[in-house]
Amino acid sequence: MKTIKGPAVFLAQFMDDKEPFNSLDGLCKWAANLGYKGIQIPTWETRLIDLEKAAESKTYCEELKGKVASYGLEITELSSHLQGQLVAVHPAYDLMFDNFAPEEYKNNPKKRTDWAIKQLKFAARASRNLGLDVHGTFSGSFLWHTAHPWPQRPDGLVEMGFAELAKRWMPILNEFDAQGVDVCYEIHPGEDLHDGVTFERFLEATNHHKRVNILYDPSHFVLQQLDYIKYIDHYHDYIKMFHVKDAEFNPTGKKGMFGGYGDWRDRAGRYRHPGDGQVDFKTVFSKLTEYGCDVWAVLEWECCIKSPEQGAKEGAVFIQNNIIEATQKRFDDFAGSEIDENKLKKILGI
Repeated sequence: MKTIKGPAVFLAQFMDDKEPFNSLDGLCKWAANLGYKGIQIPTWETRLIDLEKAAESKTYCEELKGKVASYGLEITELSSHLQGQLVAVHPAYDLMFDNFAPEEYKNNPKKRTDWAIKQLKFAARASRNLGLDVHGTFSGSFLWHTAHPWPQRPDGLVEMGFAELAKRWMPILNEFDAQGVDVCYEIHPGEDLHDGVTFERFLEATNHHKRVNILYDPSHFVLQQLDYIKYIDHYHDYIKMFHVKDAEFNPTGKKGMFGGYGDWRDRAGRYRHPGDGQVDFKTVFSKLTEYGCDVWAVLEWECCIKSPEQGAKEGAVFIQNNIIEATQKRFDDFAGSEIDENKLKKILGI
């Protein structure tokens, strides 16, 4: 068994134009003062990292690590969720997802995809230069609009969709493999990889590429009414990253899983601060520890009620209180004895 590392915090949702949330130094000082030991860096935030430079310069990466370390912190992982999303975009979402791309790639899906793939390859090399073995991202999606099959999906559509998704990701996965870094897909509604079945479809489509792994976030499974505890039993060998985020699902006579197009606060399924929702984190932390998942516990703040300031402050304590120091000793070791073959035979009556 392994002791989960933490607490750490994903910086994406805390970025702001106001100090201390507008610079790496400011965020590091803020996070350290709250008791965090690590930070997860979103690579699309140029105020935090120059991704291309990090891919090309080990000196730059050493300087970046040194700056973070000066506040008593580690870089836990890099994240490329927004770029990963753009690897595969159905045309129905082009206008909305253009917001994730630089101006020069908007209104041009081909160039946008090429840019995203290049960004992911930069992320692979940057991760290696920073001494990181895992990386978090989204898969993107060709098929999400067909999740509820009406009109009926034509035969072969799902297979073709996953084949194309794998085709786009294989060069990226091979680059990550060359760098010795695992790609951890956040299993998430809106992505083609959104549950266990779709993860397995992607594994098969990539010929079980050894760099295909999972960023586990139980909140997304609460919204799908999927058993997030048994998910760990099925996929613990693939879980290499962990977001600590809560959720609740409260259906009524008027709304359920699909949400009625309401804002987050008005939906039956909504994200909450850790401990304020329905996720059984004691069991989650126990399972991940029991299976020896070598992960950082990273707070992701996405609460529709609690402020990010309060969430960040309470999140460090919540994670620390849930981390289990994995035992290296059995409780009944005191009653043991050295192996004596003759004694064993007597106990067995042979």
